[in-house]
Amino acid sequence: MRIAFATCSAFPHGWVDDHEAARLLGAQFRCWDDPAVDWERYDRVVIRSTWDYTRRVEEFLEWARRVGAGRLRNSPELVAFNADKRYLGALGVPSVPTSFIAPGDPPPALRGELVVKPNLSAGARSTGRFGPDAHSGALALIEQIHCSGRVALVQPYVRSVEERGESALVFLAGELSHTLRKRAILRSDGVAPTSEGGLGVALAMLEPDLIATAEPLAVERRFAEHLIARVSARFGVPLYARVDLLADDSGEPLLLELEAVEPNLYLGHCRGAPERLARAVLAS
Repeated sequence: MRIAFATCSAFPHGWVDDHEAARLLGAQFRCWDDPAVDWERYDRVVIRSTWDYTRRVEEFLEWARRVGAGRLRNSPELVAFNADKRYLGALGVPSVPTSFIAPGDPPPALRGELVVKPNLSAGARSTGRFGPDAHSGALALIEQIHCSGRVALVQPYVRSVEERGESALVFLAGELSHTLRKRAILRSDGVAPTSEGGLGVALAMLEPDLIATAEPLAVERRFAEHLIARVSARFGVPLYARVDLLADDSGEPLLLELEAVEPNLYLGHCRGAPERLARAVLAS
């Protein structure tokens, strides 16, 4: 089987976390927007580190459609659904309460501590946390997001992340592979500072101790398995998906993100994970 791992020009040789799985599969890293690549040469094209796609979403989705459902993993239909964070209102599971503020909508009434982010974004770019005394900054970020033609998401800041962090449950071929705990990324009022050059991801996401392996709580596992079952019923079983959860005030899970386009799967943090991904690709 001829396999390509789709990446971007910032990482032409792929993201290091994917190297072992690529080696096991004999996969080649190819930039998704390279016009010289003949995607029909490959039996499987696995979207991996295509982390510039949010700046050219329509072009990326058209590329996904051209590669086609028989070849692309995850499927073009799931990619199109998941690329826009408005999917949070369409999954039918408890999620962080979210208001979607489109360009032209009146300014929202802001209360308490909150998070603002765009509907099209990755790496916590253009994402900020704002306390009650910093709502002017939140409104400024909403306006900035609108000026780019995107929709702003406004969410309450879930304070459990300060002590418990996020839980990230990674599924491969519909089965739970491994679980991680991620420290809070938004640590003060204002827009999250980003790295210079390249893709400009939130600096906190580059910290070496951001994540650690963990065992999922039973309630987290049930929640995530239910979500993956719902997604699978609609789009087919995804090759991979990462379910990012926070806890509400009573400890029940809330969906923060479903990552099924190009998530970092943190394969290198869990023994056997690259092998599981390789087997899943061959069986998909």
